[in-house]
Amino acid sequence: MRDVFTFFEPTHVLFGCGVLGDLHKQKMPGEKALLVTSGGRSVITNGYLDRTEKELAAAGVKFVLFNKVEANPVKSTVEEGAKLARENNCDFVVALGGGSVLDAGKIMAMFAPQPSDDLWDYAGGMTGLNRNPEREPLPWIAIPTTAGTGSEADANGVVTNPQTNEKIGLGRMDSLFAKIAVVDPELTVSVPPRFTAYQGFDALFHSLECHLSVNACAFSDMVTRTAIENVGKYLARAVRDGSDMEARTGMSFASMLGGYAMISSSCIGEHALEHAMSAYYPALPHGAGLIMISMAYYRHFVSLHCADETFVDMAKYLGKADADEPEDFLEALLSLQKACGVDSLKMSDYGIRKEDAEKMADNAIATTQRLLKFDPVPLTRDECIRIYEDSWK
Repeated sequence: MRDVFTFFEPTHVLFGCGVLGDLHKQKMPGEKALLVTSGGRSVITNGYLDRTEKELAAAGVKFVLFNKVEANPVKSTVEEGAKLARENNCDFVVALGGGSVLDAGKIMAMFAPQPSDDLWDYAGGMTGLNRNPEREPLPWIAIPTTAGTGSEADANGVVTNPQTNEKIGLGRMDSLFAKIAVVDPELTVSVPPRFTAYQGFDALFHSLECHLSVNACAFSDMVTRTAIENVGKYLARAVRDGSDMEARTGMSFASMLGGYAMISSSCIGEHALEHAMSAYYPALPHGAGLIMISMAYYRHFVSLHCADETFVDMAKYLGKADADEPEDFLEALLSLQKACGVDSLKMSDYGIRKEDAEKMADNAIATTQRLLKFDPVPLTRDECIRIYEDSWK
């Protein structure tokens, strides 16, 4: 664990049930917003879009709606949203939706002021030009409707380039943190049980990875412990009963803390390996992909005995109070997956073949090697392949 660290989090957070109704009371960062949502109808059906529009109107803000973001946002969609913001002279962005919408809206805010029409000028990976943005991003407001990514609390957004099969993070600028994050657990009540589980495990793995990372520090350890404890206590409850507001609130808190964890520590190889999976198979929900590889991934490091004390601690945080061996963490993780009904997910159900392991390993290494460097012991190519193969069903 690092005993020297930096932490910067400038976002004004409104947290708690009903706080969406306080948005109009806040100082808006502009006069005309690009309002970004998904291509689905849930924000309309559940009234979240109407409520957000009324809050903006009460604050004297005009807006233009962009409602095309996919479950795994792609380069062309982000470019289209940024172009709409330019054409309509929008001076800030409001992102209303799940983590994909927040990521997409965040990167639209970064990209809209830039002189380029090609988002990949500012991407890394295998084919990006890795340019630094020439102009400051637009300010943006985050309104999450799921509990998973913590995107409301960090300055990074994940975007897929389908032409090159690259799913990578962009941003990482101090000026790209949300100006306001409205974290209202009431907006997550409508999420179905299966996706509550997928998103909840995404939140869990953010904090597990950041706790296990060689980049962990005293601050991140404090944050990740609380997040893991909340997931262990509340996720299965939220899956069983979506109207359980105590559980929904606990999961929204855990998700937001995952964002703090990622800016004070770092995700590690599990996320790198999953990004390669959904880069090739975009219908795969990110959280589901993480669940699929999780047992093989963590079993690898448990077998190396490279972080025994950390694994025992994480087992206890998940609720296994009598844990005293690193293997107890694997038991606790599998128990939670069973409690949430996601322990039998199959890669093959999404078209992933066992022989895809090599190309996915190569993709992970080429596009997100930065994350692989933070594993307790760096994974080799052969070990990445083995984790995929051991996870395949």
